[in-house]
Amino acid sequence: MLTVIIPVLNEEKTIAQVVGFCRQHPLVKEVIVVDDRSEDNTPQIAMEAGAKVITSQVRGKGISMEDGIDAASYELIIFLDGDIDPYPEETITRLAEPLIMDQADFVKGSFARNAGRVTELVAKPLLNIFYPGLSNFSQPLSGMIAGKKSFFKKIDFFNDYGVDIGILIDMYLMKARIREVNIGYIENKSKPWQALGKMSAEVSRAIISKAQRQHPEEVSEEDIHSLETINREMNKTLREKLCGFHKMVVFDMDDTILKGRTIDECARAFGFTAKLEDLRAQEKDPIILTKRIGLLLKGRTIDDLLDVAGRIEMVSDIKEVVKALKDKGYIVGIISNSYTLITNYVRQQIGADFTYANQLEFFEGKVTGEVNLPSYFFGSPESICGHAYCKTNALQHACDKYNVQLKNCIVVGDSRDDRCMIGHAGKGVAFCTKDALLETIAVKNIREDSFQPLLALA
Repeated sequence: MLTVIIPVLNEEKTIAQVVGFCRQHPLVKEVIVVDDRSEDNTPQIAMEAGAKVITSQVRGKGISMEDGIDAASYELIIFLDGDIDPYPEETITRLAEPLIMDQADFVKGSFARNAGRVTELVAKPLLNIFYPGLSNFSQPLSGMIAGKKSFFKKIDFFNDYGVDIGILIDMYLMKARIREVNIGYIENKSKPWQALGKMSAEVSRAIISKAQRQHPEEVSEEDIHSLETINREMNKTLREKLCGFHKMVVFDMDDTILKGRTIDECARAFGFTAKLEDLRAQEKDPIILTKRIGLLLKGRTIDDLLDVAGRIEMVSDIKEVVKALKDKGYIVGIISNSYTLITNYVRQQIGADFTYANQLEFFEGKVTGEVNLPSYFFGSPESICGHAYCKTNALQHACDKYNVQLKNCIVVGDSRDDRCMIGHAGKGVAFCTKDALLETIAVKNIREDSFQPLLALA
């Protein structure tokens, strides 16, 4: 008799199929879904599919696994991931058979898969150093495992990406009989670059900390510093190599995506056009100007502003071009001196990936008059443009976040505020601009009311 435990977080798209797959196996008498406080409908769907659902009080896979073990009714336990569909047909049978035949106390599932970068680059080299007896495992980080409850109860669970390798090491140190079985091919989602760095660090920490506890005299401080240096340099090299494959298109919003400027349309709608023009004539400091313009919107509601934005026509082919760019592998974003309320609305309309803009402050749904200027607009020691407050700083922030080199960026804008980031981008595009200097800086000028020419650059 088997208990299957499935730790989950926001897996509403696949959890019903995974639970159904488990319940159809004749030896599975209990399916426990441990919900890690999902923000979607995962727990309800799992319950409807026939699983017993418990909620972990603290987020983290290790704690969820412990909660599942405590709730399990049977001695033989299988752990599966909740985001894989379909599982190979023989998955449960192959994981359970060595336990049922009393040939093993712990079983690690291996599988053909489409990725395994942290396994090859971090886990295996460190296991070779500290636990050569585990170096023969093809997939030491696999989360598809099975074992006896009495052994799992003795495990010291990590609560991060190190949990699976930690279990393997603890079973090895307990001298449990360990088997690795191949369960077939799994189409496992590759983790984004941002997650790989975190995962490699936590896997490294798990292996090294286990080694320190077992044989502290064999793991010197010098060894740790050497490993940290190797890991840091490896991540740096990988980042440099991988970022060459990433590419991005950034659009300005006002008078670029939109056929008009949001604040000008607000001025006309709310009757402060004259005050706005006076401010522009008098105040040349961009930060102070942004703050003072925000005061003109005081008392306006979110609906008021979205209503104005909704009336501004967009360039007719923007959605089509954004889709085509994303099909070509581009990340698409908006960097604007407008407000996030408006840029997020436009982002959703056109299907862009991100947006950076200033943040209007609201209280009870109304503008307070305060404008928060996000840190990504401000210069830092790493800034390339030398401006204290500039869209180029936001562009650099986006490049760092999405691991894109500036030379692989296309930036599209129309005004003097866009000159700097268009000049620093790999390919700067002036769109229907009246700014002569911007036309000179840009590598391409689009003078028609269409973004189709961008596709020839991409």
